[in-house]
Amino acid sequence: MSYLVLARKYRPRNFAEMVGQEHVVQALANALTQQRLHHAYLFTGTRGVGKTTVSRILAKSLNCVGPDGTGGITATPCGVCASCTAIDAGRFADYVELDAASNRGVDEVQTLLEQAVYKPVQGRFKVFMIDEVHMLSTTAFNAMLKTLEEPPEYLKFVLATTDPQKVPVTVLSRCLQFNLRPMAPDTVMEHLERVLAAESIAYEAGALALIARGARGSMRDALSLADQSIAYGGGRVEEAAVRGMLGAVDGSRVIALTEALAQGDGRAVVEGVEQLRQQGLSAASTLDEMIDLLQRMAVRQIAPASRLPPDRSAPDAEAVARLAGLLAPDETQLLYSLCLHGKAELGLAPDEYAALTMVLLRLLAFKQPLAAGAEKKTPENPPPPRLPQPLQPQPAPPEPPAPAPPAAEGSVPITTVLAPVAKVSAPNAVLETAERPRAATEIIAIPVREASEAEPARAAPEAALAGTPSASVPASVAPDDEAAPADLWERLVRGLIAAEAIAALVRELAVQSELIAQDGEHWLLRVERETLTQPGLRQRLEAALVQAGHPVRLGVEIGPVRHSVARRDAAVAERRLAAAQATIESDPFVQQMVRDFGAKIVPGSIKALD
Repeated sequence: MSYLVLARKYRPRNFAEMVGQEHVVQALANALTQQRLHHAYLFTGTRGVGKTTVSRILAKSLNCVGPDGTGGITATPCGVCASCTAIDAGRFADYVELDAASNRGVDEVQTLLEQAVYKPVQGRFKVFMIDEVHMLSTTAFNAMLKTLEEPPEYLKFVLATTDPQKVPVTVLSRCLQFNLRPMAPDTVMEHLERVLAAESIAYEAGALALIARGARGSMRDALSLADQSIAYGGGRVEEAAVRGMLGAVDGSRVIALTEALAQGDGRAVVEGVEQLRQQGLSAASTLDEMIDLLQRMAVRQIAPASRLPPDRSAPDAEAVARLAGLLAPDETQLLYSLCLHGKAELGLAPDEYAALTMVLLRLLAFKQPLAAGAEKKTPENPPPPRLPQPLQPQPAPPEPPAPAPPAAEGSVPITTVLAPVAKVSAPNAVLETAERPRAATEIIAIPVREASEAEPARAAPEAALAGTPSASVPASVAPDDEAAPADLWERLVRGLIAAEAIAALVRELAVQSELIAQDGEHWLLRVERETLTQPGLRQRLEAALVQAGHPVRLGVEIGPVRHSVARRDAAVAERRLAAAQATIESDPFVQQMVRDFGAKIVPGSIKALD
């Protein structure tokens, strides 16, 4: 006798043996018990979730006569009567299965429908099962519509498809639709344990976890992988053998890579990927494992107190908790997105391991190294320049002298006159004439004027900018006593940015915070955004300050901020933009265009040049 594969040997024979589809089983069982039978059923779902199996069980329930031959329609077919055994063996004359993938034409459907006029030969009902029904042609669908809508009382239609979107709505409206869901890894593991115990085959729990995750929700695929692993392991199902068979990556390697990313250790990341290359492990599998790990880390970070049921197929819970504390929530989300989109890049690169390396190093491009010996942005790893001492304020740099006006009379473009004064991007200052609209490609000749004409218009903006003590410290906050710590913090932050010592979220914390208190080495920062108060960001900012020669201990609180570097830069930009707008609006030529032609300055078209 030939060997019967596990997927066929352990195919469910009744609704009680169905696994993971309780919502479908309950609905069909209640309908059979109450005799509320529809004439057409549509089962949808991915491969291997039980669509054909449910169809056969439904056919047995409709035609079962019981062990004594006196039974009727039931939700629990006996499995021993002539109808049940014939359906299980595939020789029941009144149960017809049509594979629409290879019989998709109108002729095949017409041949099937011709049998509908004849009453059942063996059973109580005729059951027409059309598998992969979405593969039927349009004419074939049209040919079966009338019979599908009003079949004889002894005829039942059962349709199955993996792609219900391709089934015409005219067919969907005539059927009861049931969606069979992919099965959870825990459900697959439990079923595999029962099957292997019945087969008296030794197994390891880790091996079943790998098979359950590799099946992707398909019980048939899980049983097929179990058959393969039994043959591969010589009658045993061991984790190492299954991992080698599937090309799966050890969870410890993924945990080590994630830990290296959290610590900003680029060398460890590159060496870890090289080890995967030498052992021939799949780069795509590595990303899949890391995506799963990051998802669990994100849940742990956002909802640490949530009581979720344990997942036996998941990575070590202690490792997940440890990594969740090392990586900031923002970086966890970023890395998850990078890995998810990086899977599509593997096929585009000449070498999938090189693509994997680039996906992982992409996160490090936004991270600040924690130690002096960590990876830098340049190959030479130059030491950052030493920042000025905290207690030695620096005077503001003097304003550069304004360029002298042209000595010779002549015509100069308006951009030449205005740009040195207010640094206005004249091409962005757009004038629109109300009376005569013009095409986008039309060129307007702008009259020019003597250089002396621009002097009155230049005086006011220059006077407005003359009071600015520096480009980085607004005059409105410089005289304030509270701004003294802020001035110190601004110099330190700008020095760190110039030295490329901070980046990404650490830089954001630095520019968005305000130094409000100093007690020796203990400094207190205030920030408005709660997401910037993560301990990891504060520690990396401390490390950058220490590396630059400022050994301080930072504390971070949440509250309103007045003198942050970001707010000061915003104030300077606002004043420069106001000066630029004043320059344009006071220009005689612009005023003439507005007065004589009804022109107007498009809002947002005036930009102050950096």
